[in-house]
Amino acid sequence: MRLLRRFLPLVFALASPTFAAQIGVIPPAEPLTAQRVAALPVALRSAWQDYLARSDAQRKLDQAALAAERRGLTQLPASPRSGNGPASMPLDQSAGWYAGDAAVAVARNILSYQTPAGGWGKNQPRDGEPRQPGQTWVADGNPKAPAPGDFDKPGSWSYVGTIDNDATTWEIRFLARVAAAHPGEAGAVYRAAAERGLRYLLAAQFPNGGWPQVWPLQGGYHDAITLNDNAMIDVMELLGTASRGDAGFDFLSAAQRGELAAAEARAVELLLAMQIRIDGKPTLWAQQHDVLTLAPTSARNYEPPALSSGESGRVLAYLMSITKPTPAVVEAVKGGVAMLKQLAVKDRAWVMVDAVQGKRLIEQPGAGPLWARYYDATTLKPVFGDRDKSLHDDVHDISAERRRGYAWWGNWPQKTVDAYEAWLAKPAS
Repeated sequence: MRLLRRFLPLVFALASPTFAAQIGVIPPAEPLTAQRVAALPVALRSAWQDYLARSDAQRKLDQAALAAERRGLTQLPASPRSGNGPASMPLDQSAGWYAGDAAVAVARNILSYQTPAGGWGKNQPRDGEPRQPGQTWVADGNPKAPAPGDFDKPGSWSYVGTIDNDATTWEIRFLARVAAAHPGEAGAVYRAAAERGLRYLLAAQFPNGGWPQVWPLQGGYHDAITLNDNAMIDVMELLGTASRGDAGFDFLSAAQRGELAAAEARAVELLLAMQIRIDGKPTLWAQQHDVLTLAPTSARNYEPPALSSGESGRVLAYLMSITKPTPAVVEAVKGGVAMLKQLAVKDRAWVMVDAVQGKRLIEQPGAGPLWARYYDATTLKPVFGDRDKSLHDDVHDISAERRRGYAWWGNWPQKTVDAYEAWLAKPAS
């Protein structure tokens, strides 16, 4: 489908002149709403209206299922424990391991936490106890009450089905491996759950080819097209793997594989459309893009609508993995890597100085290259946010708490840059 329009200019509200170190205020992301959809051109409205209706209906079904389980209970089960989910679901074991009791125990735990919609919550170890009737599907991973005006306002129904922090994609991959180790009737339940998970991802895909962080939609920045933490790329890679029948997905029918491949192809086209162009040249991507305008948008209070070096490196690595890249894909990769090379900083290190000063960017001959996490899409200068939504052009002007608690500088794109020359030398298919 044709996209509504190209990205909007990246604009920050100007800060009060009394704050010399502050260059702006981070605005909230716009959720996907019926009002916004009603403002679309007539030809585009139907698909988005249907999407919103499906999301609303599924959320009600999910909530009704939990309410039915809790009917008559005198005491509700405690929330499931939180922790590192992927670590409890290894994907690098031998085929024989997935046939064993340990893998089966994890797989049965995964089955118990699959939401009615077909997805899973995040930050939950899957090697503990299975879910009990009436228990929430998602661990309470954010128990602190948000500050007034906080962009992130988790409530009683939060992240019930998400692709954040490897959730859902990891469970599906693990189930496929266990299913492959249990051919026939013994693996039927795992194959069925993996299929439900893939259908969940297809249902969550936006009409334009992207994915929200949470589905059914939760509102706020969770409705944005989410590249943050490589969420959308993880989904695309899984769809590609499953569509080829690799990694235990050979049980899928030809029709199912075709549907997954088509969904991945739509997502590739969207990635190309979202890539920010400066002076007509393709550059990088943001962590989140507005679902309708495709403009960079914000997430948490300190995460501005800006170009993101780490997520862009991961997007470029994915595009470089395409077997038969189109000229548009080749142009996207060349432009993106050129921008990463331009932005690389050498002879600097991002280190913890001491308990008082916290982390600082210091001169260190021979160190690097480093990239800032975020860059203004107009000036290409690094930008840094704080919990009070203030935006700065110097990382040392933000609070010590945010300097300690967030990776503002890193070498995330280095592997992509290193792999570029070999990719460029590959003969055209």
